[in-house]
Amino acid sequence: MSGLVPRHRYTFEEYLELEAIASVRHEFYDGEIYAMAGGTPEHAAMTAAITSALGAQIQGSACRVYSSDLRVRVLATGLATYPDVTIVCGPSQRDPSSHSHVTNPKLVVEVLSPSTEDYDRSEKLAHYKQIPSLDAVVLVEHRRASIQLWTRDEHGWTLNTFSKGETVPLVAISANMNVDDVYAAASGA
Repeated sequence: MSGLVPRHRYTFEEYLELEAIASVRHEFYDGEIYAMAGGTPEHAAMTAAITSALGAQIQGSACRVYSSDLRVRVLATGLATYPDVTIVCGPSQRDPSSHSHVTNPKLVVEVLSPSTEDYDRSEKLAHYKQIPSLDAVVLVEHRRASIQLWTRDEHGWTLNTFSKGETVPLVAISANMNVDDVYAAASGA
């Protein structure tokens, strides 16, 4: 007899039941439920600044900006998560199993934190890249003023990095993100 303890595999429906009563947010992937890390005031300030700036720029377009309360489901891989900022263009498409999860983001933003940075840059990014409607993923560093922009074109995904004094061109939503403005929000938090 081995000393391994069998893991409980959850269904997506069980995850939804837990999430409905939980006091903290969770991600769901491959039958496992993972508690999400809490954020810092700096993280919250940067997320709010990004949400506000992008919301002002896309106002009147077919796109809408959402806070981290929006749930996104990657149907190809089964991941269910809460990006820090999500942009959906046109009508939102909902997960057939949960109308609270959208499946068609155009752009997602993750403000990285020390505890989730490696996951956000690797596995989570790989999941996001499986979303057919997604044209851009923005990763905002927590340690220094640096923003990574992953964009999709007919040849695949391309990475560009932007730092102090630069502006991130978000062609997918006809908007821009000023690096200095994002980090100025965090310095007063």
